[in-house]
Amino acid sequence: MVFCRLKCFIGFGSRAVLTKASRSSNRSTSLIWRSCYHRTPGSFLDPEMRAFLEENTEVSSSGHLTPEIRLRLLTPRCRFWQERADLWPYGDPFWAIYWPGGQALSRYILDNPDAVRMGSVLDLGSGCGATAIAAVMSGASQVQANDIDPIAGMAMVLNCELNNVSPFPILTKNIIDTELDNWDLIVLGDMFYDEQLAKRLHHWLRKCIRTHGTKVLIGDPGRPQFLGHCIHSQLHKVVEYSLPESTRQENNGLTSSIVWSYQP
Repeated sequence: MVFCRLKCFIGFGSRAVLTKASRSSNRSTSLIWRSCYHRTPGSFLDPEMRAFLEENTEVSSSGHLTPEIRLRLLTPRCRFWQERADLWPYGDPFWAIYWPGGQALSRYILDNPDAVRMGSVLDLGSGCGATAIAAVMSGASQVQANDIDPIAGMAMVLNCELNNVSPFPILTKNIIDTELDNWDLIVLGDMFYDEQLAKRLHHWLRKCIRTHGTKVLIGDPGRPQFLGHCIHSQLHKVVEYSLPESTRQENNGLTSSIVWSYQP
């Protein structure tokens, strides 16, 4: 089952996850998305891909922390919730689950628009794009989403349409360890699920903060890989949210999700 495989990866960690999606997505898909990215995303979304995503996801605005945001997600009523994972024709659809760390970040931004208003925001590992959408809704002057899976980029375009938000720039490549522009805020949710990735994120985010004075907010529901990492001693708890029952069931019984400020 596709959903069970996703839970296994994100819950217990896999060193292959970071590059798995980019390897699995075929070259023609990447080319389609590059043309979308450099032009007007909504107008150049491949019709067959749009049809596939619309057929195999469900529009949802309930069961998570941000009912203001409508998203195309993988739900129990979707074919691939129960279907054999090897029948999914692209990279594992992590973007099709609204993970609890992202939910907490999005809720916080919607409740505290001053955190992003008139500022520039980079949503790292954006997935479904909910946190980037929340930043646009809250008045950020510049928003960019990043995810290594080009299918995630296409799904974000559809989610922007659902929320009457103009599509923001979406970068579909691994930018960890690269030199970044000066962002006011970097947000990332559910990214500390693998020890090797967590170590790279720790050093890279610290460099961004020391070089540009960037603020960093991290959303996580308390996964062992995150709680046991040395970065935890340099975090300040901003807010904790109780997760809806359906989100708890989808995430091995995790009951809450926390927004942390990284202050090395």
